[in-house]
Amino acid sequence: MSRIDAVDRQILTELVGDARVSMRDLAARVHVSRANAYARVRRLIDDGVIERFTAQVAPEEVGLGTTAYVSMRIQQNSWQAVADHLSGVPGVEHIALCSGDFDVVALVRTRDTSHLRDLVLEDIRAVPGVVTTRTVVVLDEVRPVFGVGGAATAMANGAEPAPGS
Repeated sequence: MSRIDAVDRQILTELVGDARVSMRDLAARVHVSRANAYARVRRLIDDGVIERFTAQVAPEEVGLGTTAYVSMRIQQNSWQAVADHLSGVPGVEHIALCSGDFDVVALVRTRDTSHLRDLVLEDIRAVPGVVTTRTVVVLDEVRPVFGVGGAATAMANGAEPAPGS
C-alpha cells in the first residue's frame, strides 16, 4: 500500500468531486504547484490508488428505473467462477463476496420489474454455483460519491486503514 499524505487525500477528494478538473485548478485547490499536482496524480495512478476516471450516470435517465440487491448462497469454493460469470451479465453493476446469511450480493439495474424477474430467474439463477437467491427491490436511493461522506471523509480526516487491508 502506498503512503497517502494530507495533500494526496485533498487531491483524491477534489478528483472524486470533479475528475475533469484541470491540473492548474487542482493545484490551486490543494495549494501546491502544478508540477507537484501532476506528479502526485501520476503517482496515485501508478500506485493503483486511482483505478480509473469515470462518469457517474443517473440510471433512471438511461432507462434503468428498477434497482435491486440480489443476495445469493453459492456452492463452497465457487466464488471466483460465480463472480466471473456474473461480471458478464448485463444489468449486474456490482458484485460482493459477503459474510452472513448470504455469500454474494449483487446490485442490479433493469428497465422494469419484468426485466428484473427475467434477470434473476434466467440469468443469475442459471449461474453454475448459485444455490439460492433472494431479491430486494430498492424503492428509493441516495447515491453518495466516494468523496462525500463515508470512507472518503474518514480518509480525508486521516483515518488509517485496518491492519492487513
